[in-house]
Amino acid sequence: MRYLGNKESIVNEIVNLLNKKNLLNNRYTFFDAFCGTGTVSDAIKNYFDIILNDNLLLATTFSKGRIISQLCNFVGLRLDPFEYFNNNNETRIGFFSQNYAPSLSGRMYFSDYNAGRIDYFREQIEAWKNNDLITIDEYSYLLGCLLESVSKVANVAGVYGAYLKSWDPRAIKEIVFLKIETTNSDNAPVILKTYNSNLNEIINDVDCDILYLDPPYTKNKYSVQYHLLETLVRNDNPQIKGITGGRHFNGLSDNWSKKYYVEVEFEKVVKNTRAKHILMSYSSDGIMSKDYISNILKRYGKPETFELLEINYKKYRNYKTKSTNEHYEYIFYIEKKPLDKVEYCCPLNYMGGKTNVVEHIKPELNKKHTLIDLMAGGFNVGINGFGFNSYIYNDINFLVKSLVEMFKTSDTVILLKKVDAIINKYGLTKHGQKNYIAYRNEYNNTLQYEEDKFIYLFTLILYGFQQQIRFNSKYEFNNPIGESGYNESIKEKIVTFSSRLKELNVSFQSKDFSEFIDLIDEDCLVYIDPPYLITLGSYNDGKRGFNGWNDAEEKRLIAFLDAIKIKRCKILISNILNYKEKENRHLKEWIIKSNAKIKKIKIRGREEVLVIYE
Repeated sequence: MRYLGNKESIVNEIVNLLNKKNLLNNRYTFFDAFCGTGTVSDAIKNYFDIILNDNLLLATTFSKGRIISQLCNFVGLRLDPFEYFNNNNETRIGFFSQNYAPSLSGRMYFSDYNAGRIDYFREQIEAWKNNDLITIDEYSYLLGCLLESVSKVANVAGVYGAYLKSWDPRAIKEIVFLKIETTNSDNAPVILKTYNSNLNEIINDVDCDILYLDPPYTKNKYSVQYHLLETLVRNDNPQIKGITGGRHFNGLSDNWSKKYYVEVEFEKVVKNTRAKHILMSYSSDGIMSKDYISNILKRYGKPETFELLEINYKKYRNYKTKSTNEHYEYIFYIEKKPLDKVEYCCPLNYMGGKTNVVEHIKPELNKKHTLIDLMAGGFNVGINGFGFNSYIYNDINFLVKSLVEMFKTSDTVILLKKVDAIINKYGLTKHGQKNYIAYRNEYNNTLQYEEDKFIYLFTLILYGFQQQIRFNSKYEFNNPIGESGYNESIKEKIVTFSSRLKELNVSFQSKDFSEFIDLIDEDCLVYIDPPYLITLGSYNDGKRGFNGWNDAEEKRLIAFLDAIKIKRCKILISNILNYKEKENRHLKEWIIKSNAKIKKIKIRGREEVLVIYE
């Protein structure tokens, strides 16, 4: 059957990759989440138990019928249905004759004779099922065969969104009831379950070992392009509309065919699947980029297991080959990691952020009810705490706090759309200084007072020098242009960071750390990442629109530590004790006095420490 995105041309590559990863011959459960015509599931049915899903009933019906065809012997029917159908010329005036043939509807999807035969086939198959003359498997198989037969005489260019205005030679041939082409299986194929659901509604519940994704990759809506076949399978005589006689698809999501929506949908699926292995096919013509897909998979998977094949119809390439302008089919694979091992990263490249050392801090983020990230910045540590009932984000920089909070409160799709719209409107590019300065001036003069001020600010930061968050004393953004800009890596961070934030019970504060003394108790883990006294990063110099950090502030922090440690909370502190010829003697003395532990962390040619008090 002709079907958009059919994987006949690369199915052998998919099977070979599964074999390379030692996934065959273990009788794993294979979840074909966008099964289409079941090409992949049919090819691997010797090796796996199969779960099928597709939004369209026609797809799961055809796939199921194709896979289990060898189990259909029609003992109860006591005749060969193919001989029976092809040895008579009966017709009916049913839904297809009335709506998709020229005499009664003017629509030229089928000749009058073929439409009458289709109505007859459909009526007879339903009658056999209702009279218990065929099994459910045989019912699916016969419906799949009917779909195959119909596709051979449909007067369409390939899909059913519209019919041709003149008769294609094949459309005026008399329909023959055909068998589906299928792969022979040594074992009896096992289909554990069949769904017809929007994938994100079921992904948490589907127990499987391997998730195979073959989503739509263009704006073509399968529900529109195959409405007629869906009606044929459902046999529900729906209200139809328009010149093409399309049906309504209430509740059927087309997010996988929509820019921005598809990026969010994909992240949710990869995050929430129970599968250990994820396999995906996609196209270089797709809405999502290769880089975005790769970044999402590496976020939730083990990067060392990642593999990407690029295939055209002339040659095979691996992902290290230089790119060309040709069109490719991609096959992605990764082994998923446990969710508590996933590290999330703020889209803000906040100076002093802990993205490079989170893996060292993460094991200590435990044992308490509430995690308080006291000087949170980009929240790279707090967001990676798992198992807490509540989280408190705090940063004295109220603008940074509002930027991070934006990722929780904003609809991610809308946020992605608006960032793109701003970039396009103001012509922002790497090294595009003139447009950057003009946009920065407009932000300072007007945009910072508008409803979307933090989206405007975030987009401005992306193109600034080292993506620093820098203001003058009037809180006017004054960072010069930098070497960076918006890219697929940042998009992935927006989606994953926002997704994680939306899950968490987080309150956002912008207070001086001393105001938390009375809020901290033995159920709290307090993480503190103060400006490093002896390195004097640019954010501590007091020239960015906010107070700096100095010896007096460090002493005030030590006094705060003394005040909260008697409350039996757990305290974690990131800092540097020695740098060049300097030492942070205040913190050193506190560590000794408090009998705190130290975990040494080598990063960027210097030694940081994680101080642990509990």
